Amino acid sequence: MTDSPDLAALSLEEKATLLSGQDFWSTPAVEAAGLPSVVLTDGPHGVRRQEGDFTGPGITRNVPATCFPPAVAVGNSWDPSVAERIGAAVGREARALGVHVVLGPGVNVKRSPLGGRNFEYYSEDPLLSGVLGAAHVRGQQSQGVGASVKHFAANDQETERMRISVEVDERTLREIHLPAFERVVTEAAPATVMCAYNKVNGVYASQHRWLLTEVLREQWGFDGVVVSDWGAVDDRAAALAAGLDLQMPGDCGAGNRRVVDAVRAGELEEASVDASAARVAALARYVTGPADGVDAEAHHALARELAAECAVLLRNERGALPLAPGTRLAVVGELARTPRCQGGGSSNVNATRVDSALDALRELAAGEVPFAPGVDLDGSGDAAALRAEAVALARDAEVAVVFVGLGEAEESEGFDRTTIDLPAAQVELVRAVAAAAPRTVVVLSHGGVVSLEGWHDDVDAVLDGALLGQAGGAALADLLMGVANPSGRLAETVPLRLEDSPSFLSFPGEQGRVVYGEGVMVGYRGLLTQRRPVRHPFGYGLSYTTFTTSELRVEVTGDDTATAALTVTNTGDRAGKHVVQVYVSTTAGPVRRPLRELRAFTKVALGPGESREVVLELGRRAFAYWDVVESGWVVAPGEYVVQVCADAETVLLEQPVTLAGDDLVRVLTMDSSVAEWFTHPAAGPALVAALAATMPADAASPEEQAGMLQMIGSMPMRRFAAHFGAALPRDLLDRLVAESAAAR
Repeated sequence: MTDSPDLAALSLEEKATLLSGQDFWSTPAVEAAGLPSVVLTDGPHGVRRQEGDFTGPGITRNVPATCFPPAVAVGNSWDPSVAERIGAAVGREARALGVHVVLGPGVNVKRSPLGGRNFEYYSEDPLLSGVLGAAHVRGQQSQGVGASVKHFAANDQETERMRISVEVDERTLREIHLPAFERVVTEAAPATVMCAYNKVNGVYASQHRWLLTEVLREQWGFDGVVVSDWGAVDDRAAALAAGLDLQMPGDCGAGNRRVVDAVRAGELEEASVDASAARVAALARYVTGPADGVDAEAHHALARELAAECAVLLRNERGALPLAPGTRLAVVGELARTPRCQGGGSSNVNATRVDSALDALRELAAGEVPFAPGVDLDGSGDAAALRAEAVALARDAEVAVVFVGLGEAEESEGFDRTTIDLPAAQVELVRAVAAAAPRTVVVLSHGGVVSLEGWHDDVDAVLDGALLGQAGGAALADLLMGVANPSGRLAETVPLRLEDSPSFLSFPGEQGRVVYGEGVMVGYRGLLTQRRPVRHPFGYGLSYTTFTTSELRVEVTGDDTATAALTVTNTGDRAGKHVVQVYVSTTAGPVRRPLRELRAFTKVALGPGESREVVLELGRRAFAYWDVVESGWVVAPGEYVVQVCADAETVLLEQPVTLAGDDLVRVLTMDSSVAEWFTHPAAGPALVAALAATMPADAASPEEQAGMLQMIGSMPMRRFAAHFGAALPRDLLDRLVAESAAAR
């Protein structure tokens, strides 16, 4: 940030007061510098502003605000315009409520389907998460309200989240767990970045200088405020030295006193205090005059429109959906009458109103729509009697629409799930209704992935609503009745079994540590690479119309870049939206690569019979891997296959391209392996010649030499040279090391 107020006249103590909250939700005003108090509140899918004073978290005492679709649903939209419009609407409401920074979006990758807070995150893919997160930030900050991208970094579980140490290698961080943050920071310039609770490789994120300073500021150019998650600071002085600016919430001045004492004891440089104070002071730019009120009905209508963009049609046999006018319906399932629109915990918004799908269906159907709850969501009722009532109702209908899903008892912030199964009573309800009704449609409501096994093939249609916000019930009715056409795609794989998840054996860790043993093989990457079948793959989704893709043309535009052009045609009789998904597959380079990875996407709206050419850029990062030896992104020379896919499993079109890539020559050391020395383009020939000059005429054949090299190839050169002192003198090796460096 720039244009910071002049803090030169402030004392050390006054500057330190800027570095933590004055209460739970606001920073202190500093009259001497003309700085107002800044109010920060939870988001990200609505403004959770506490009523009254800010002396506590106020989880249940919040001013009414629009509850827009949470990130789990927005991820399924694959549409940055949806994320941006939600961000803008949240910004408008925040200004009207006197809020200056809304905490969100969350862009952590869904490492496991059991993650208790997965409903607050977009996807198991970092590209999709980053694009949507950046769009949300742009929308929110366009209204003059700061954003806070969170939780930085590797905050992918709730178990022991306040102290768990995430053990993860740098390649996995760089390719999977950091790119979404990087994109948001570099493309959308959020006002703040929120550090996570957990440790990363043994160091608390709030005290992680490599994360907060070297990566975030020096490499990505972030110049905003690093704020702690609420209560995430362990050592205030160490956190400040690492790059954390603002501690939240306030701790009655204890942290500020620790900072002052550390400076006076020579443990902390006052320049660090000055830099952080200036950044926090710059948040004053978001404190503006009173804003106009918000049209609650207009925002509710917007929430309904956007929610319809986020649902995914998973199954539609025999044209079961959309429901034909006049169809004799039966609605089953308490979630139709008592909708769940968001997750539990700190992001829970006090919605201005909540639409039920049952009411909306009755309005759209313009006739009687009988209803039976089928189950009690709290499990307190007579399940058999409720199920029998629902079956009798379904038997007399032409189509039974069954609403099932998860409640807050099954998923919320604060704990991870232990299963992906639906409650047993709901599974029995679906099976019983499907056996009785002529046709059965299942509507899902959930924040984390749920298993569809045991009933999926027994029903005619499945509409996955995830969590759709306060207008989600009405949006589901719009989709069921064909008022809207489903266009969502899965942002997370639906597995056949929990055990198939690549993180299954290591989630959520044990004894204070969780090892990211799957490495870069998160989600669909691991499932595809290990050839594990799934129920529905990442990127999957149906429509009420049909699309074709054709005429793929991939043009190499540089040593490490390309463009992909193709034509999309709506071949059906309804207007609809299609998600173009471009993946890249390769085995080039010295590291194991996933079978394919999403590298570009866009959503296209087309009328019946309409065609459109789509051009997508594939920049350097579309082909690169993170090289831990080079500490940088590398594009290996070789062949890459650009694939246009219906989903992560289904390749529609593909074209191979050859890239020159990076002319990478390793710098040798005495710890480099014998194989690396002998195959090095600069040092290898000289090394072979030196050894050959000392070998007897009856030395081993070339084949035997190759076998020997294979056997000892991993030996460090210093050990190998110890046995060939005469043939490999140290001055020769030192010269070859220098030549390897010069060859780069």
